[in-house]
Amino acid sequence: MPWQLDPMHTQVEFAVKHFGMMTVRGRFNDVKASGTVDPNHPEQSHVEVTIDVATLNTHNAQRADDLRGSYFLEIDAYPTITFASTGAERIGGDDEVSHEQMGHRIAYAAEGQIMRRDFGMGFDMLADNRLVVGQEVKITIEGELVEVPDTVAEQR
Repeated sequence: MPWQLDPMHTQVEFAVKHFGMMTVRGRFNDVKASGTVDPNHPEQSHVEVTIDVATLNTHNAQRADDLRGSYFLEIDAYPTITFASTGAERIGGDDEVSHEQMGHRIAYAAEGQIMRRDFGMGFDMLADNRLVVGQEVKITIEGELVEVPDTVAEQR
């Protein structure tokens, strides 16, 4: 049976160093995921996630606004971030559940990073000989896939 990414159970978080010592973490609230997943043959799977950068949330409105700006993610030039998987593998653990109402589900996770300078974001302001905002932005994606009966998939 085919598997469908569950948009209600997909989340994308980021982490970047501030002054090279503290990790600032946040999430993106608007994320769209699609793909083809074969749990029995993960090497044939492909997942794509599109992130709306404007929905960045750090639980601090001023900081979130700063991060959307030209110093960090430059939302005017790059309103979305797209992640496209380059490989998939099954990792052990208890990441599968069958529930009467929620269906047969498995978990997925992906990691990547963005180097800000690769996109022309050269803000490298130093304070006390430390970068105020790190160049590497780590992205973590987690979510759930739900098995869709063949009859439902054929109707789509």
